[in-house]
Amino acid sequence: MSLEERVKEAIRDIPDYPKKGIIFKDITTLLNKGELFSEVIDYFAKKYPDVDYVCGIESRGFIFGAPIAVKNKKGFVPIRKKGKLPSTTVAEKYALEYGFDEIEMHIDAFEIKNPKVLLVDDLIATGGTAEAAVKLIKKLGGRVVAAVFLIELTFLDGAKKLKEMGVEVDSLVKY
Repeated sequence: MSLEERVKEAIRDIPDYPKKGIIFKDITTLLNKGELFSEVIDYFAKKYPDVDYVCGIESRGFIFGAPIAVKNKKGFVPIRKKGKLPSTTVAEKYALEYGFDEIEMHIDAFEIKNPKVLLVDDLIATGGTAEAAVKLIKKLGGRVVAAVFLIELTFLDGAKKLKEMGVEVDSLVKY
């Protein structure tokens, strides 16, 4: 079986979570399979070794982004929800189904000028959070080489937003 097939097999569907009609893709059943989890990290680390930083979107982007950064001996930069970072930040708002949310990065997250950045999260759906993260990275002078996701929900077209911004999108599993 291919890596994609084994990952799909390892992800558990939870019907009607967090609300009726939604089928939640539970990655915890993948994370507890150490060898397979390691293969996922290796897959992305080998594809994107030539970046300066890996940025992970809170919170599941940390689960995948930090080990990719460690594997390639690169710095890891967390992109957090508003109010979670202790030093001076730059923020970006994005639309939710009902209202808005906001993510932040430390203003001094990149120690080098014009860094090449790999953006990581577990899932891309409508693309709002990832789009805001790309804007944040650009505000701080970074260039997003690619945005990578374990899962892409293709029917929600979120990858299209990033591609329109000139960002390569790479998803291991598509539904």
